[in-house]
Amino acid sequence: MRRGESKTTRGANRSSPSSWKSSYIGYGLVVGFVLMLLFLMVSSQFSNSTNVYFGRPATISKTDSVPSARHQEDHAGQEGGSREMEGHYREKEKVARTHTEQSTGQHQEKKVESEQQRAEKNPIEEQLGNERNSDKWEERHQPEKKDRIEFSEFGGGTDDFNNVANTKPICDTSFGKYDICVLDGDARAQGGAVPTLTLVSPRAPRREWKIKPYSRKYLDGLKAVTVKSVPNPDVVDAPQCTTRLNVPAMVIELGGLTGNYWHDFTDVLIPLFIGARRFGGEVQLLVVNLLPFWVDKYKRIFSQISRYEIVDLEKDHGVVRCYPHLVVGYGSRKEFTIDPSIDDTGVGYTMVNFTEFLRHSYSLPRDRPIKRTNHQRPRMMILERTNSRKFMNLPEVVAAAEAVGFEVTVAGRPRASYDEFVREVNSFDVMLGVHGAGLTNCVFLPTGAVLVQIVPYGRLENIAKTDFGDPARDMGLRYIEYGIAADESSLLEALGKDHPIIKDPIAVHMSDWGKVAEWYLGKQDVRVNIERFRPVLMQALEHLH
Repeated sequence: MRRGESKTTRGANRSSPSSWKSSYIGYGLVVGFVLMLLFLMVSSQFSNSTNVYFGRPATISKTDSVPSARHQEDHAGQEGGSREMEGHYREKEKVARTHTEQSTGQHQEKKVESEQQRAEKNPIEEQLGNERNSDKWEERHQPEKKDRIEFSEFGGGTDDFNNVANTKPICDTSFGKYDICVLDGDARAQGGAVPTLTLVSPRAPRREWKIKPYSRKYLDGLKAVTVKSVPNPDVVDAPQCTTRLNVPAMVIELGGLTGNYWHDFTDVLIPLFIGARRFGGEVQLLVVNLLPFWVDKYKRIFSQISRYEIVDLEKDHGVVRCYPHLVVGYGSRKEFTIDPSIDDTGVGYTMVNFTEFLRHSYSLPRDRPIKRTNHQRPRMMILERTNSRKFMNLPEVVAAAEAVGFEVTVAGRPRASYDEFVREVNSFDVMLGVHGAGLTNCVFLPTGAVLVQIVPYGRLENIAKTDFGDPARDMGLRYIEYGIAADESSLLEALGKDHPIIKDPIAVHMSDWGKVAEWYLGKQDVRVNIERFRPVLMQALEHLH
């Protein structure tokens, strides 16, 4: 060592051999990593090309490229029938697909392994020959489309083989007004004094319900049917089919309040439209407490609902009818209307659709009212009641309506056939009447026509709004309401201004509904104050501009 050499130089000279060794080690690690990566890639390709599942090459379908959460979401959409979630599911599917397509080969390898593990843990799928790889599986598990009939509403017939324990019951009895059961799959209807509807499915737990298939299940005098699910198709568990029809069926009950004109529509015809119109006529009706004369009155409507013979289920002895889909019960959440957000119509029908359906059923010519011109007077139908809530000054009301520009016709109980009367109603632009069942005829008015409801005295505005006001707007009609004052009511003359019926209607409502029905609905007539009423007539005319 030379005496002038610095300590730093000496240190560098001593460390150089060690640095070379570190470099050699680093190169070796890089080479080893590259070789390992090549080995993994070759192994992955070999595994993908030779992997066999029950004798068939393993493939990854478009459906399998989406994580298993998609599979669960599809079933949630089918069982719950929730259209609000459809867009959410599709958006999540889009994100999942994008993420999968951008994944590396390593992620694809892990995905194949997870598919193998899931298949090995699914003995039911093995028995069906890997149903998920079949052509039909992808079609069945597509997100629900608005114009597509989806049978499965509450469960029972769900195809979720992996989640049998969580299958929803086939009957939904949670709503206080009506029950609905959906038997999707092998459904069997056995007639008799107490009809029995059976779903045969190994996926549905053994259960039994007593169902009143009417839109107001709380009424007395209704008849119940037995609905049950069983796992086996043998004679012990299920009646054997004697006839089979490859269309859906629907079990409904008449009776109840059927026969009251407003209840005919509110309790039967509108719920029937909600439950059966989605099938486009390809549905058979099985009826408990069949009323032939009543069905004959509305035969035009029933012929559009179903192209098949109506079955009197109570007299269908010795016959077991089998269907791929069976609905038991019907109803609507609101009175005399359809709310597509809460009434499951299958395709989002509204009350406007119902009135269009009626016009088609009766071949009615007018779907719009006339627009007022100098050459044509709009037509007004005034409904005349014969019992309570009569007009005590009907001629004055007619004269006032004519004075503002209407051509007026007074209509009482129809003398012609029902079909002819319906056609007559459709010819009017305005309907006017005191609150009552006769206003139900507004369903045959053209969309955009005017309904004027005169509300009797006695704080009946909420009832009037529920029974006709909201439904009229839902039909696309222009709605006007006129409330009778105490001095326009026959009750004032009969009872005096200090009587509780006159003085405190709210207290009457709070104390006894029977008194409300007896006095305000049953014993009241009206004398319309023409000066006070004239602006209502003018408003009706203006709506037709």
